[in-house]
Amino acid sequence: MWEYEHSIETSATPDAIWRLWADVENWGAWNAEIEKIEISGPFATGTHITMTPPGDDPIQLRIAEAAEGELFIDEARFGDLVLRTVHRIDRIDHGRIRVVYRMEITGPGADEVGPEIGPGITADWPDTMASLIKLALH
Repeated sequence: MWEYEHSIETSATPDAIWRLWADVENWGAWNAEIEKIEISGPFATGTHITMTPPGDDPIQLRIAEAAEGELFIDEARFGDLVLRTVHRIDRIDHGRIRVVYRMEITGPGADEVGPEIGPGITADWPDTMASLIKLALH
C-alpha cells in the first residue's frame, strides 16, 4: 500500500466545508485540477462522479462513504489498483477544525506503482485545500 496525508487547520465551519464538498459541480472553483466534473445523483454513498483533469481522460470515482459534516471517501479503480481518497473534518476545539485529505493506493503492485503515480496525484493538495478553506471562510 502507498499512502499520503495532508491536513490544514482552519476556523471555517464543518458545514461550510461540507457544503463545498457536496456541491460537486462547482469543485472547479477551488480545485484547479478539474476541467469538467459531473455527478450521477445525490452526494451520497454509491453515487458516481466523472472528473476530467485538464488535458486528461475522464476519471470515474465512486463515493464509497459519506457522513454529512464529517467525511466522504471516493474510490477510483484502475485494473486491480484502488485509489481511495478520504476527505475528513476533525474537530479540534470550539471554533477550530482540521481538514484532512488522505490517499491510499492498494492492490497488486501498489507498493511499486504508488510511489510512481501517488505524488503526482497529491501534489496539488496543499493548494487545493488552501483554496477550499479560503472559499469556506467567505
